[in-house]
Amino acid sequence: MNLVVFIMKSIKEQVEYLRNFVVDDKNALFDRLIQERTDYVAIVLEDLYQSHNQSAVMRSADCYGIQNVHLIENRNQYDPTSTVSQGAREWLSLHRHKELENNTQPAMEQLKAEGYRIIATTPHTNDIQIDELDLTKGRMAFFFGTELTGLSEQVIAQADEFVKVPMYGFTESLNVSVCAAIIMYSVTQRLRRRDIAWHLSEARGDQVLFQWYRNAIKASDEILKRFNSF
Repeated sequence: MNLVVFIMKSIKEQVEYLRNFVVDDKNALFDRLIQERTDYVAIVLEDLYQSHNQSAVMRSADCYGIQNVHLIENRNQYDPTSTVSQGAREWLSLHRHKELENNTQPAMEQLKAEGYRIIATTPHTNDIQIDELDLTKGRMAFFFGTELTGLSEQVIAQADEFVKVPMYGFTESLNVSVCAAIIMYSVTQRLRRRDIAWHLSEARGDQVLFQWYRNAIKASDEILKRFNSF
């Protein structure tokens, strides 16, 4: 009996093939936006329970070019079927931490292993304003806590640094999605003005493009199946 062995094409080869199935304007858009994407910054949402806040944070991450969003699901579960965040999540790399009763510790350990500093966005005796954060010390994972109680003691105890958004009014706190948007804007604007290697690597860029094309082309699975069988 003759066996037919299929060799999977590389991610780059598959991306180049998928480019044939979208219009030129879409290809140009992808080419432009991938140059603005970064994984130097990651956003981590610890147990948010309001879907509109999750959605708003995801939209902001997409707008500011932040590719990686981590969702820690201890008590509150993220609903991937919800249409609230559907537009943004197609273009983001979502990392769900939901296997254990308490997923905060393994999420922090994973991020630290990937070279991220744990940045807690909460008032603290050692906090600094977001514009004072040293961007040159390496990758940053910004942790945002639940709407009612904020970040867990676990994150606060193990955070490398603490940042806050300066406020000058009577209100003592900002909505979590508003706070996240301000921090993302501040950090990404400063990064783009500095001589810091914040862009995606070529290999990582190909992975992200592969995700984008698969989401943009309805029959992408069938197209890739045929292509990889050549």
